[in-house]
Amino acid sequence: MKKIIAMASFVCLIGTASASDEVFEFKNPSFSGKGYSNHVLSIEQLQFTRKKEAEEKAESDAAKAKREAESTTLAKFLNNVESRIYAQLSKQLVDNMFTDDGDTSGTAEIEGATIYWVKDTTSDTITVTITEEDGSTTEIVVPLSGFGF
Repeated sequence: MKKIIAMASFVCLIGTASASDEVFEFKNPSFSGKGYSNHVLSIEQLQFTRKKEAEEKAESDAAKAKREAESTTLAKFLNNVESRIYAQLSKQLVDNMFTDDGDTSGTAEIEGATIYWVKDTTSDTITVTITEEDGSTTEIVVPLSGFGF
């Protein structure tokens, strides 16, 4: 009797058991092809973001180093001295333009730029022409009369 019950239960189990085909698929879109375009776009976006962050950090570090170099006591002192020297040179140039010692023109060169001035007594003006290294020019015409201090 035990054998009959065992056989009957075995037959019942065989009838209800079913299986499907086992199919292997890659999960990575590079191999399977499913969602490949989104996968590639994601990778490109990550690479672009990392590259941009690296460039911004490099620029930030360079700017920080430049600020630190310019804020040293020696750098501040040199900037102040340079500013005063240029102020003194410009004062001397202007004094030469407006004095009546007989000079009607003059030339100065500063960092590759040529400054040429001409005093025209007939039109009562001083014309200052600044020619930079690249050849561009700036012209300033200053009237001699009409100033009253």
